[in-house]
Amino acid sequence: MRDDRRGLWSWVALTAAGCLLVLVAAGRAWVRVLQGSGAEAVAPTGGQLSPVLTPVALAGLAGVVAVLATKGTGRRVIGGLLAVCGAGAGAATWTALDDAGVTGWLREQNVLHGAADLPWEAMPLWPSVSAVGAVLVLAGGIVAVVRGGRWSGMSARYDRGASPSAEAATQVSDDRALWDALDRGDDPTDSRRD
Repeated sequence: MRDDRRGLWSWVALTAAGCLLVLVAAGRAWVRVLQGSGAEAVAPTGGQLSPVLTPVALAGLAGVVAVLATKGTGRRVIGGLLAVCGAGAGAATWTALDDAGVTGWLREQNVLHGAADLPWEAMPLWPSVSAVGAVLVLAGGIVAVVRGGRWSGMSARYDRGASPSAEAATQVSDDRALWDALDRGDDPTDSRRD
């Protein structure tokens, strides 16, 4: 039981970290504009080059919470959706630095500065961070599909199938006796009654 709980919380930490890595990387510049003129060119972030990165990372975080709140088949289905989110983040990271896409984005955003074709180079740090995050989310989804059924759910202690303890059963019985006495018109606090 303790190993299952430790495994679950390790999974939560790694999968949520993967989502956060994609989310943070999507907000950072992935391209550096190389130009000799004095005009300041706008460089795109990962989320601007691939608008799917931020929603996929947020969906992954929601999936992590949903895995915690479910169990059994529902947990496996959500794990599959998490794996799809990880694959989507990986594909979006891969296609974000497409030459035609970056050049088109730079042309559209910097046209007011009089720059038609700006030379650029990729900054490898943030795309790499996004790729690592995507791999963590993908792996987390696969692990949830394979092992998620063994993890205990958040609501296990509140399941109806749990048998009450002897003390709780005695308390319920005493409470019923008091209410029955009141229904009969007896005073259950009267010390004179036998």
